[in-house]
Order: sequence, then structure tokens, then C-alpha cells
Amino acid sequence: MKVVLQRVKRAKVKILDDGTEQEINRGIVLLCAICKKDTEEELRWVRDKCLNLRIFEDSEGKMNLSLLDIKGEVLAISNFTVAGNTRKGRRPSFDRAETPERAEKMFVKFINFLKEYGLPVKTGKFGAKMLVEIENDGPVTLIVEKSSQKGD
Repeated sequence: MKVVLQRVKRAKVKILDDGTEQEINRGIVLLCAICKKDTEEELRWVRDKCLNLRIFEDSEGKMNLSLLDIKGEVLAISNFTVAGNTRKGRRPSFDRAETPERAEKMFVKFINFLKEYGLPVKTGKFGAKMLVEIENDGPVTLIVEKSSQKGD
């Protein structure tokens, strides 16, 4: 699994086919790619890493607090393009991305794993066209990745 994590002051996703919106305040946005051969172990590892990274500032302005410490919110968006490989040529390769059928099931599991911590978790709609507004705080942007594939 590969995730682009952004610390945000606020974020919103609008699902274009039905116009519904989900919004969070202070927290993190997770742009999530499920990769081939990902297991529940990778999903839980990524969840724990994202929720426990000390990326929020304490009273002295140092990044010493995690999302769990501040009781922040999560906006998780399925985004297979995060798995894209741009090493060769001009067209990204998405060979690492899981098939849509399995990726959707794994993404739902990931969301359920996130919810186990009791924080507010909002999502987009798997496979839908969406507009995502992100007010990145910092900016703080990290890549979080765990893969069972050899060579990764």
C-alpha cells in the first residue's frame, strides 16, 4: 500500500456523479493506492504509521504530536494513480496498482481499520470522479508505503 499523507487545516471531497460532499477540519488527508499482493498486514501497518506519525506541532511549535494526540480527523481518498511508476518514458505505468475489484474491498478494510481508533473518518467514493480541496498545513506532505512485493 502506498499513501500520500498531507497534514491539513481543512479538506473536502466532492463526488461529481451525485454531488455529495465530505469535509474534515484539522487532521490528515490520505490519498491511498492499494497495490498488488497487499495484505491486511500492510493495511494495518500503514494505518498505524499514519495515525502515529508525530507531524502536528506542540505548544513550542515542534512536530511532537500525532493525529491521535490531537484527536484530529481523517479524509481518505482511494487514488490508484499514487501507485504509478514514472521511471520509464512519459506515460506512467500502473502495473503495481491492484485490480479495481480487489482494491475496493481492501480500501473498505483500510477505512474500517482507521475507524477502530475512534477518530472521525470521511471518504470519497471508490472509482468515482472527485474534486478534492486540500488546505495543506505547513506544508507537510509525506509518502507512507509498505509492500510485500520484492524489489519495493
